[in-house]
Amino acid sequence: MEAINLLTDVRTDLSGSILPLDIAGVTQARENARTAVEQLDDYILPRYRSLDAPLLAVVGGSTGAGKSTLVNAIVGHPVTRAGAIRPTTRQPILLHHELDRAWLENDRILPGLRRITGTAVSRNQAIPAAQVGATPDAAVTDSIILVQDDAVPRGLAILDAPDVDSISDENRRLAGQLLAAADLWIFVTTANRYADAVPWKLLSEAAGRNITVAVVLDRVPAGVEDEIATDLRGMLQREGLGSAELFVVPEVELDELDMLPAIAAAPLKAWLGELAANAESRAAIARQTLAGVLAQLADRSDVIATAMVEQGASSARLAQYADEAFEQAHAGILASVQDGTLLRGEVLARWQDFVGTGEFFRSLESGIGRLRDRIGAFFTGKPKPVDHVEEAIESGLHAVVVDQAAKASETTEERWRSDPAGKALVGTSNFGSLSPGFSDRVAEQVRAWQGDLMEIIRTEGANKRMTARMVSFGVNGVAVALMVVVFASTAGLTGLEVGIAGGSAVVGQKLLEAIFGEDAVRRLTKQAKDSLAARCTDLLETEKQRFASRLENIPSAQDADRMKQNSAAIRRLAREQGA
Repeated sequence: MEAINLLTDVRTDLSGSILPLDIAGVTQARENARTAVEQLDDYILPRYRSLDAPLLAVVGGSTGAGKSTLVNAIVGHPVTRAGAIRPTTRQPILLHHELDRAWLENDRILPGLRRITGTAVSRNQAIPAAQVGATPDAAVTDSIILVQDDAVPRGLAILDAPDVDSISDENRRLAGQLLAAADLWIFVTTANRYADAVPWKLLSEAAGRNITVAVVLDRVPAGVEDEIATDLRGMLQREGLGSAELFVVPEVELDELDMLPAIAAAPLKAWLGELAANAESRAAIARQTLAGVLAQLADRSDVIATAMVEQGASSARLAQYADEAFEQAHAGILASVQDGTLLRGEVLARWQDFVGTGEFFRSLESGIGRLRDRIGAFFTGKPKPVDHVEEAIESGLHAVVVDQAAKASETTEERWRSDPAGKALVGTSNFGSLSPGFSDRVAEQVRAWQGDLMEIIRTEGANKRMTARMVSFGVNGVAVALMVVVFASTAGLTGLEVGIAGGSAVVGQKLLEAIFGEDAVRRLTKQAKDSLAARCTDLLETEKQRFASRLENIPSAQDADRMKQNSAAIRRLAREQGA
C-alpha cells in the first residue's frame, strides 16, 4: 500500500502545472512529465496493483510491415483488417481470451481510452460502424476495440497498435502510448526497412525500460535470411537488446484470406504460448518490465526535479525584479515627502494662507528671532480655515504615490519582458499601467493617514489636558502643522525655496512645541512618518501583487526536494522488483 500511495502522490505532483515558466529546456521537461503521467496511468499503477493480470503484448512497427497480417497468423484466422490505405491500422484492436475479459474491459490499463466491443472479421467484413464510430476516421485515437478470441492463450492479451511512423500525428502518439503500456513488445519490421531510424528510436527506449522485446523480421527473401538476421542481431546487440527474441518470416504468398501459411508464424506463436502457459514466466516478465519502467520513471523524476529547481530560480529572479522596483518606489515616496518637495507650490501657498501672509514668511529671512513673537500673535488671532491646506497636501501626496507606483510597474514590466521567463508570463497584458482603482485607493489611504495624525494629536492633547492653545488652533490645524514638519527637510530645495520651506518647518515646529513640548514633537513626528510609510507599503504591496500572483504556482525548493526524494523511493521500488 505504501508503494501505491507513493506512486499516486507522484502522479498527482506530475499532473499539476509544475513547470509553468517558458525557460530553456522546459519543453522536454514538460514532455517527460506528461509521458510519466501516462505511464503511471497506463502501466505502472495497474501492473503494481495486479501482478497476476494477463501480460499485454503490443504488436508495433513500421507502416506496412505486416503487423495485422502477423496478428491474424498468431490466432490462425482473420481478426484484424489489413489493406493498401495508409495508415493501415486505424484503431487499436485488443485480442483476449474469454476468461481474461474482466481484466481488460475496465479502466485497469489505458484508462484514457474507451472500450468498444468488436467481433472478428473476414476479408470482406468490417466491424459494424455502430460499434466503432460513425465513420472509419471518427474517434480512432481515443478508444480500443476489444475482440474476444479463444485462440489467444489465456494469460496473454495481444494489441494490434497503429504504425510507429504513421503519417498521422495522433496515430504516432497513440502508438507510443500503447507501447509504453506493454509488458511485452512484439516489434515487426521488414527485410528492406529494419534499419529505419524511427523504429530504432523506440527500440532504444524499450532497452532503457528493460522491457521484453521480440523482433519479427518479415518478408525476408529466400537465400538472404541468415545474412539479414545476422546484421539485425548485431544492431540489436549494439542497442542493448541482445537478449531480444528474433523471429524470421520468409517472403511468401498470402492465401485467399490474406493469411500467412501457419508455418510462417509458428515459432512466434509457440513462444507466446509457452509464456502464457507458465505463470512464473509471466510474472517474471511483468516484474522485469515493471522494474525497468520504475527505474525510467525515477530518472524522469530526477530530470523534472532539476527543471523545478531552475523554475524556482527563474521565479526568484522575476520576484526580485518586482521587489527592487517597488522598494525603490517606496524609498522615492518617502524621499519626496521628507525632502521638502511637497512644500512647493500649492501646499506652500495654502500653508502661508493658513498661518499668515506671504510677508510673514519672507520676514523670516531677515530675522528668525522675531518668530516667537509672530507665533504668539498667531495664537491670539483667528487662523484661517485649514481645509485648503489639507486638500493641497492630499493632492500633492497622492500625485507622488501614484507617480512612484507607476514607475515601479513600468520598470518591473520592462525587466520581465526582457527575461525569457517573464515575457511569457506578462504576455499581452499591460502590466506597465496601474491597476484599475489604484488612484482611488491612494486617495483613501492619504485621507486615512491624515486621520491617523488627527488621532495622534487628540491622544497627545488628551494627555496634555488640551491646552487653550490647542483649542485655538484646532485638531486639524495641529495635524497640518505636524504634516508640514514631516515634509520639511530641505534637502531637495534650492535658493529662495530653502528659506521658505525652512521657515514653514520652523513655524510648524514651534507651533507644535508650544503645545506639546520638544520631546513630544519628536515622538509625534516619528509616529506620523511611520504611519505614512506603513500605508505606502500596503499600497505598493497590493500593486506588486499583480506581478507576484503570476509566480504563485512556481515550484519551490521544497517541491523540488520532495520530487527528488520520491525519485529515490521509486528507484528503491525498482530494485525490489529485480532491476
